Parts: sequence; C-alpha cells; structure tokens
Amino acid sequence: MPRLIVVSNRVADIHSSNAASSGGLAMAMAGALKEEGGVWLGWSGETSDDGDGPPQFSTVDNVTLAKIDLSRQHVEEYYNGYANRTLWPLFHHRTDLTSYEQSFSESYLDVNRTFAQAIRSFVKPDDVIWVQDYHLIPLGRELRALGIDNRIGFFLHIPWPARELFVTLPQHSDLVWSLFGYDLVGFQTEKDLTAFRDYFQTELKTQQDDEGLIDLFGRRLLARSYPISINPSEMAELSNTEAAANSFRRMREGNEECKILLGVDRIDYSKGLPNKFAAYNRFLERFPERRGTAKLLQIGQPSRSLVEEYQDLGEELMAEAGRINGRFGRLDWTPLSYHTQSYGRDALAGIYRAADACLVTPLRDGMNLVAKEFVAAQDPADPGVLLLSRFAGAAEQLTEAVFVNPYDKEQTAEAIVQAIDMPLDERQDRWRAMFDTISRSSLTAWKNNFMADLKNEDRPETPDRAEIYAF
Repeated sequence: MPRLIVVSNRVADIHSSNAASSGGLAMAMAGALKEEGGVWLGWSGETSDDGDGPPQFSTVDNVTLAKIDLSRQHVEEYYNGYANRTLWPLFHHRTDLTSYEQSFSESYLDVNRTFAQAIRSFVKPDDVIWVQDYHLIPLGRELRALGIDNRIGFFLHIPWPARELFVTLPQHSDLVWSLFGYDLVGFQTEKDLTAFRDYFQTELKTQQDDEGLIDLFGRRLLARSYPISINPSEMAELSNTEAAANSFRRMREGNEECKILLGVDRIDYSKGLPNKFAAYNRFLERFPERRGTAKLLQIGQPSRSLVEEYQDLGEELMAEAGRINGRFGRLDWTPLSYHTQSYGRDALAGIYRAADACLVTPLRDGMNLVAKEFVAAQDPADPGVLLLSRFAGAAEQLTEAVFVNPYDKEQTAEAIVQAIDMPLDERQDRWRAMFDTISRSSLTAWKNNFMADLKNEDRPETPDRAEIYAF
C-alpha cells in the first residue's frame, strides 16, 4: 500500500494530544498522518557541529518520524535567515523587513538538498510525497534531480505575495521554476491563487487552463486552492476535558459581570498585535462607560525568539500593555492581561469557550486556524462572537464573523462594542452558520481533496537533469 511521506521544516510530536498547539501546519499534518499513516520528515530542532546529519527514525503506531539535525550555519542562514528574514516578511508584504542576503539563499538550497537526499534513502516507488510550506519550495526540484519520479505535492501555508512585491526577490524566477518539480501546488485561498496566476500571466505570459493546469518548462503543474481547516468534533471533545473545564473556570472566576475579549496569537508582526492593542486603547478612550465592564486577555505565544525583529516586537508589546494598564487600570480591574506562554489545545478549548468575543486581527495571514478553533469550541446555547480581520484567509469562509480592518482602530473599537452588545439570537445565528461551514470543510476534507488531486492527475513528464538548476 502506498505510504504518505510528509516533509516540513519541523516535526511535531503527533502522539501527544497537545502537540499541535504551536501552529496550523503542525495540527494539519498531525491529523493527516494519524488518519493516513506514513512518514514525517523534518528538522529535529537540534544543531550539529559536524554538518547536517542523517535522519533518525522512531515509530509509533502507523507513523514514523524522521528527524534531521542541521549544522549551526544552516540553522542561522536557512531557518533564521532565508526562511524567516527573507521569505516570511516578503510573503507577508513586509519588504521593509525583508533581507536579500545572498548567503541565505545558498544555505536554503543546501538544506533542501539535505532533505532530498534523506528522502531518497528510504522512499519507495509507490510513495506519495507531500511537501509543506515556504521553507522547502525547491525540494520538489531537488528530488527530481535525484531521479525520484513519485507523485509530489506542495502546500503553501502562508499567503502568496502580490506580484509587484514578489519580483523584488532576486531569485523570484528561479523560485517559481522550482515549483514545477511538483505535480500539484496548493494555496490557502482563492486570493492567493489569483496572485500566483497574476505572476504567470504578467511575468511569463502564460495562462492556466480551465482545470488549473500550467504548461511551462517542459512540465505540467496543477495549481488550486485548498482552504485548510480543523476537525471541529475534536475541538468539541477537547472542550469537555478536565483541562478545558479548569481553564474555563479560572477564566470566569471573578469576571461574572465583565465581558472577556480574547486574543490568541503567535508573537509575530503579521498578527497585528500592536494594532490590536491600539484599537483596544481607542475603545477605552471612546467609550469610558465601558471601563470595568470588559477586559482583554491576550495570549502571545513565543515565536522565533532568535530573530531580532521578533525580540523587538515582544518588548514593544510588553511596554504597551503596561502603558494601557497604567492609564486605565483600577485596583479592582486590569484592562489588559498579556501572557507570553503557550497553552495546550485542551486548555485553549476552555479559554475559547469562556470568552465573550475573540479578536483575530492579523494584518495578513494564510488562514488563521485560531478563528476556526474558537468557533468550534463555543457553547451552542451561548456562543461568543468572532471579530475577524478581512485580511485573514479565514475571512473567505467565515463570512458571518464581524469583520474588522486592523489598520482602522476606530472601526475595530466600534466592532468591540458591537460584539459586547450583540443579542443572543444574533450570536447563535452567526455561530451556527460558521460552525456549519467548518464542519463541511474540515481538516479531513482538506487532506482528502488535496490527496485526491495529487494522486489522480495525469502524470507530467519528469524533466531532464539539465533542466534542474540552482539559484
């Protein structure tokens, strides 16, 4: 029986019920592999002084984890460098934070070759390979260069950038060429797919056909959107655990007369946390009668702490939280509680359910599964309100949320009032529609749709090695 080989930058401990709490990719892959079985390969998180190491295997039930140690130089230049100081900010439209250092791109290719060689050491002819995210865009091309003819798909978990910004990357054409090592490329939203098509139409004068196929460089590539999701029944089950009950109780104790506004985000500039704090500050300024009747609990999960921009952001948020509390706080009321720690998904389920509203306000996001988790965790009899940035990928699906423009603090402040005052019947109607949406487009459906397209499309011809070139 064909195996599924998942490849991503990091490998999560999918045998823990809370392993996926750190991000959408980990949650998605954990769910797919538990259902499908197979191998998950990625960086171990450990560094080596002797260069990149061979994969180390461990197997539990039907899933094998294959972890690779990377050299210190590659961690600094591939991960902290090209992935998180070049591609991440660029794809999130932050050219002001984008580094174009050439050595970063060289290490980026080196690590992708390391991963390709590791896969060659254990891949079987019928295996299906599914590569995840921006860290590994060239991996399909490197696998083809090693003679691997398996079906290979790629899914991008972050937004695809607007063409005008993408072409600022010196290697933009080579990066796009790399994608033709794959049989199928998936994006989160139709908006991302449109931006991808715009690059081909404008830069390469090439159109997709009606099926989403692009013929170029001697290969045929299928590009489609596959909105990633969660399995809502799993979140509902987590809401009934002891950990969820404990976090729910702790959230509500002493807050019976106070509306709880919740934020759950990685500490990342794409998440718009300074904008959220500014909007909440404006809410307290404009509506003084609301002081003492609402409070914001912001959970900021640490992220990429070795990257300077993230260190600066963490310090900025701490200072701003202190300023808001110093200005508006009272002995019996703290307007903003800011916690920089991670929580397991079972504890988060209780936190979601205890909140009266959740502010999901990224400046730019691939999908944002927190929005979907919040909806799934709600009590149908008394659901909270989702305030959702129009720039989150989830906005294409969760159309019954209260939409906000995170750049507009006045409008966001007014939306907070709308959420606090929303009558029960409207909250129930909005929640029911959103829950139906995520139930129809579950994580399982996402995985099945992508895999069906990857396995069933006509096999494109594999290019000659001469067509595979480096940056």
